[in-house]
Amino acid sequence: MELNNKIMLITYSDSMGKDLKELHEVLNKHYKNAVGGVHILPFFPSSADRGFAPMCYDKVDENFGTFEDIEKLGKDYYLMFDFMVNHISAQSEYFKDFLKNKDNSEYKDFFICYKDFWENGEPTQEQVDMIYKRKPRAPYIEAEFADGSREKVWCTFCEEQIDLDVTKQKTKDFIKKTIIDMCGHGASVIRLDAFAYAIKKADTNCFFIEPDIWDLLYEIEDIAKAHHAEILPEIHEHYTIPMKISKKGFWIYDFALPVLVLHALYNHTGEYLKKWLEMCPMKQFTTLDTHDGIGIVDVKDLLPDEEIDKVKEQMYSQGANVKKIYSSEAYNNLDIYQVNTTYYSALGNNDKSYLLARAIQFFAPGIPQVYYVGMLAGSNDTELMERTKNGRDINRHYYTADEVEQEQNRKIVRDIKELMELRNSHPAFNLDGEISVEANDDKLVITRKYKDSKITLEADLSTYDFNIL
Repeated sequence: MELNNKIMLITYSDSMGKDLKELHEVLNKHYKNAVGGVHILPFFPSSADRGFAPMCYDKVDENFGTFEDIEKLGKDYYLMFDFMVNHISAQSEYFKDFLKNKDNSEYKDFFICYKDFWENGEPTQEQVDMIYKRKPRAPYIEAEFADGSREKVWCTFCEEQIDLDVTKQKTKDFIKKTIIDMCGHGASVIRLDAFAYAIKKADTNCFFIEPDIWDLLYEIEDIAKAHHAEILPEIHEHYTIPMKISKKGFWIYDFALPVLVLHALYNHTGEYLKKWLEMCPMKQFTTLDTHDGIGIVDVKDLLPDEEIDKVKEQMYSQGANVKKIYSSEAYNNLDIYQVNTTYYSALGNNDKSYLLARAIQFFAPGIPQVYYVGMLAGSNDTELMERTKNGRDINRHYYTADEVEQEQNRKIVRDIKELMELRNSHPAFNLDGEISVEANDDKLVITRKYKDSKITLEADLSTYDFNIL
């Protein structure tokens, strides 16, 4: 099924039921009219990061099901798959073969050895300092080969996620085959995870390196479009980068909206939210929550620095069981620019403010994505987080099919579903339509128009009351 202008659910294969079959049953039973598409978070065999360290792309993790289950789901809902263009698992056959055979490995070109990358085999401290990195040191692991030798191999994220050399033909062939296979299994959209890290060049920050990054993006787009799929580069950074991508006609994420909505609801003003809603593109996917934390870096310069600091503190002071330590190294959090919490708990588990947040999202430009925990108005799962000591697991509760059924008894869950169904069915939300926004003190009015159709959200940012006209 091709991408269409209906709400996309974000979920793991085993988070709304035990596997893909149960997920499909749950959606058909409870959300047939509320959900148009499903972003199935990585369902391939993986060694870490809950799927984001894929060992291969030609199999479905047997705990989740099979490609047949994926394809059946794709007949009822358009699908998004993840392609980790920047890295592959350290437990993959590709990297294991490299460790075994080193320079004689058929996959040696997949990986970036420091001795080959840096002019003198090692970066200077100045070069290390320039790199946009996720660790307080140069991004590498010390790989030990079967012959007893050791070498530094590029590794941006955790030790299970080994970076790929996307400039080599061998890797390009792998990318092409992977994209084609994904399309063959029903992918309507392919999300390019960690895309901005994929190009590395000495004496740069190794993040969104132009013009090379555009060459990679167009290469992947050409492959996907030939098989009737769209691509979605995933980038958490200053809003000007996704806007630059948007101007070249690509889909982007609106990762700024979550914090701007929180700021509006915490501080009872739509001043900054209005400016963003008027400037962001229609060809985007909006989010309030995802499998990661709530991103702060995405609102740099959309909110003044003092307002960013303020809203971060408000998340901790007004949120329900949202603590700074949950976003720290104590809970294995690498992304210090993200706050780990469910969106519902960030709003103090307050049904009124949370429902208004969703209404604002659904009236914003673009196609809304709703994370499964958010769709069920889930509170912070501190029990799971304490068990795993992974801060992000606070927002990754495992719902059984029975739990999803029970959640339907909550008014807030039913109200969210009703809003989702409205967003999917009303013609004024057409992506070729128009949006107008008024923000006066604590009053916010958003109007969407398309041809003869019109729909308006009138909201009070102090009381959280709203009407849809």
